[in-house]
Amino acid sequence: MSGFDFTPFWLSFKLAFVTASLLFVITLPLAWWLSQTRSKSKPFFEALSALPIVLPPSVLGFYILVFFSQSSPLGSFLDEHFHIKLVFSFAGLVVASMLYSFPFMLQPLQSGFESLNREMIEASYISGKGYLTTLFRVALPNIKPSLLTALIVTFAHTVGEFGVVLMVGGSIPGETKVASVAIYEMVEVMDYENAHIYSAIMVGISFLVLLGVYVFNHRYKRRIGAFGS
Repeated sequence: MSGFDFTPFWLSFKLAFVTASLLFVITLPLAWWLSQTRSKSKPFFEALSALPIVLPPSVLGFYILVFFSQSSPLGSFLDEHFHIKLVFSFAGLVVASMLYSFPFMLQPLQSGFESLNREMIEASYISGKGYLTTLFRVALPNIKPSLLTALIVTFAHTVGEFGVVLMVGGSIPGETKVASVAIYEMVEVMDYENAHIYSAIMVGISFLVLLGVYVFNHRYKRRIGAFGS
């Protein structure tokens, strides 16, 4: 092994942590609202939020470049007034990753909330608890598997991103060159030795993350079953 650099992995983990943390804060109220509302607009918001699942990463990356480039009104405004450049920067990677991973955080949370006993939620409101109290003290503690799935899958999905991060961030060492981009460049120059090592590390991390989720969910279900019996 020659020229091994852990920096791309550090950037991938940092990007995944920031993305998952911000998405949790943003999607939590939306997931709660979608799970409780009977509005006719619900299918529209669900379809809109699920778009990144079916859109090619190149399409999403292209439009992010268009809207956030310094030649666009939004990109020019952010650069001129806040000195924020979202193209070819880590901040841009965060925004792109949040858009691309949005449904992976939202859907498990929404499914978890929808699985709750409706009577428990209504009893919380009847007893005088407000919207936020019901959400944080009643709903969230009772959807631990869904919560863990949302956080872990979003984190793992972000670590494995390639198309969107390459288009938006490029490959700037120490800034936007994440692990998936590093592997792509190694294959391009036929550095298969390091590509194998980097890829094996990614496979191992992904497997361990998913294993942890499944082990926790199985144990949680057994514990709930034991209490129920």
